Amino acid sequence: MKTKLLLTAAITILSIGAFAQGFNIGIKGGATLNKLSGQSFKEKFTYGYHVGGFATIGLGGKFAVQPEVLFSQVNVDTSDKFSDVYQFNKTGKIELKYLTIPLLLNYNAGKLITLQAGPQFGILMNKDETLVQNGKNAFKGNDFSMLGGVQLKFSKLRVYGRYVVGLNDINDIDNKEKWKNQSIQLGIGLAL
Repeated sequence: MKTKLLLTAAITILSIGAFAQGFNIGIKGGATLNKLSGQSFKEKFTYGYHVGGFATIGLGGKFAVQPEVLFSQVNVDTSDKFSDVYQFNKTGKIELKYLTIPLLLNYNAGKLITLQAGPQFGILMNKDETLVQNGKNAFKGNDFSMLGGVQLKFSKLRVYGRYVVGLNDINDIDNKEKWKNQSIQLGIGLAL
């Protein structure tokens, strides 16, 4: 199902791009600073990474649409309160792996600066592991977020920074507390 969805999205993007002004594709990757809100998690950012591809579809003038597909690793440190609330012993670090699909609206503020904003849908990819190993059983299978950021363009090279804030509760254990993702992404891209 996920493969069919991704294949359909890729074909749609390429079809639209064939008729759009200023279509290009590229690769990107970088560092991600992650934080989960909720009393069960430490109030600090942890490090992860993201890597994937993007397409830019010009809409004429200063606007463009930029769909992306990224693989993101999220590392989370639980607080001492996690064991008190959820009765899991020795759960310190949790690693989550998401396939994220941002759909950004780009506004070209100048030759070098592009402002970006839009929604992001994340699909939790971890499978067949326990909570202690990666958190799959405790976290919902999808995450919906909004993001905003700035991208600098130097010919084919892209340098970007963005802030992502989760909008839905990803706690799949119970309703004792709400967990929401936050992240800061810093990276580089290369238009092909």
